[in-house]
Order: sequence, then C-alpha cells, then structure tokens
Amino acid sequence: MTAPTAAPVVAVRDLSRAYADVVALDGVSLDLHGDTIYGLLGRNGAGKTTLMRLLAGHDFATAGTVEVLGGHPLENDRILGQVTFVSEGQSYPPDFRVAHVLKAAALLYPNWDQSFADSLLEELAVPRGRRVKKLSRGQRSAVGVVVGLASRAPLTLFDEPYVGLDAVARQIFYDRLLADYAEHPRTFVLSTHLIDEVGDLIERVVLLDGGRVLIDEDAEAVRGRATTVTGPLAGVDTFTAARQCTHGERLGNLRRVTVHGALGAGDRRWAEELGLTLEPVSLQQYVVRAATQDTRQDTTQNSSEPEDAHRPGPPEPRVIPEGTR
Repeated sequence: MTAPTAAPVVAVRDLSRAYADVVALDGVSLDLHGDTIYGLLGRNGAGKTTLMRLLAGHDFATAGTVEVLGGHPLENDRILGQVTFVSEGQSYPPDFRVAHVLKAAALLYPNWDQSFADSLLEELAVPRGRRVKKLSRGQRSAVGVVVGLASRAPLTLFDEPYVGLDAVARQIFYDRLLADYAEHPRTFVLSTHLIDEVGDLIERVVLLDGGRVLIDEDAEAVRGRATTVTGPLAGVDTFTAARQCTHGERLGNLRRVTVHGALGAGDRRWAEELGLTLEPVSLQQYVVRAATQDTRQDTTQNSSEPEDAHRPGPPEPRVIPEGTR
C-alpha cells in the first residue's frame, strides 16, 4: 500500500495579479512542499516578489487561488505566525532599535529562538542597541536574515534581503541556514540573482519569466539537463547533428555549443573519440539561457519537436547564437 502524500505547504492555482496595465503574474499554478529549499529565480520583473507577497498575505490576487498551510493567507491570524517574509526593503517603525525588532518577532513567531538570534547578531556584527535607521545597508540586511532564520517558521520567504551583505556575511548566512535546516527542517524560498552562490543549497528550482512558470523541477535534474560541447568544427557538427542545441559560438575552426538533454556514457565516449570537451552548464547559466530563449519563443520546452528528432539534410546542429533575432 502506497503511503499518502503529504499536502503541500503552498498550493497556487491559476494565480494572476495585475496592476493597472501590468500583469505581474499570469495564470501561475504551483505547489511548494514541506522540508524543501526552493530557489525562486528569474529576471527583474518576472513576478517573484509579487508571488512572495501573495504567499505572505501582503497582497491579493486578481484571479486564481492561494492556499498556504491549509488556508488563505490574507488577514489570517493562524497563518500569520507560520510564515516569515523578509525582503530587501524591509521597513520598521522609525524609532525601532534592533532589540525592538527581535522583541516584536518573538511575540509574532511561536517557534522563535532567542539564543539563535543572539548568536547570529554577534556573528554578523549587528549592534542590538542601535536604531535600525542608523544601520548600514549590510547591517539592515543582517537584521532581516536574523529574523528569517530565528523565527523558524514552517514557510520562510527570503526576497533577496541578503544582497546588502558582504561576501563573508553572505557565507555565514548560507552556512547557518543549511545547518539550522538540517536540525529544524522547514520550507525555505530563496529569491536571488546570486544563483551560483546558492546553487548548492537549492533543492528545487522555480523559474519565473513574464509572470509565468518556465521551470519547476528538482535542481539536480536542471543541472544535468545541458552540457557545453567544445571542439573542432566538424566534430561538434557531427556530435550535435541530431540534438537540440542553443547558444552557439565559433572561433576559427573551433565551435562551442550548448546541448540540451542528458548525455550517457556512450555519448561521452563518442565525444572523446571526436576530440571534444564536455563541460556541465551551471545552474545560473542554464537559468539565464532558459529565460533568454523563452523571450525569443525558441526554448526546448516550447519546441514541438522532440529533443532527439533527426532533421533531414546535412548534419548541421540547430544553433541559436546569442544576440540574434
């Protein structure tokens, strides 16, 4: 007998949000499950912040439904203490000191861990007696990080609050998030442009573009989906003739092409025989190219032709150079 599947922490169906003549979200359907670290990725204006605001109950939908922890998040006291939403432009009352922020968070979040918050403040060098408005940008970001982690809310949404942190402080954040997640599993959603930095943390990728979901898959599956093939022109043409390819570059007699689809052991032996170099495409590279190709309406996902389709004629790969169209 198959064990029942746990209900998702977040269930979004046909969700749309429009502001005047701007459509921020366009028919989004999405499930976020428990005890998972999600990467919510996409360019500026893709709809990431709008989606997070809707999940946190800070905004209302134009159409569709949002369910968080079994209820609608808007004006729902039961859900309020179970969802933490931390954004880069987090605002606080003008006279609030850091200690006041922590005291308010302790009252709001039932899972609040004060000793964890204190240790994070010390590690991130944030003076608890200083007014928030007197803090540097990095210190204000650190306050948001402390609240987001120490709240231990079942659903924690980080909308790039850590971009103001320097490299050392960001690494502290990543390390503490991962360690605390291992000890206290919950659902994190990280919206970020620093994809390569958080690549090792992310377990599932959600890519938004133009208010729509382009990718909703396990991060490992996305990482293994594309490979950069580099080598002599004839060898690359032969190897990629029956494959779906994008992002082509040519330098003299050398060509570099991104091949979509997993490569097996036989493919790798053949590439070696042809004198080709195979390199994995990083998560950031794949996301950037997926969003760019979607704009050109020529992505692998939107192609009606299967990845392994053979084309008639000479063995020329289907290459779409960047900057064209």
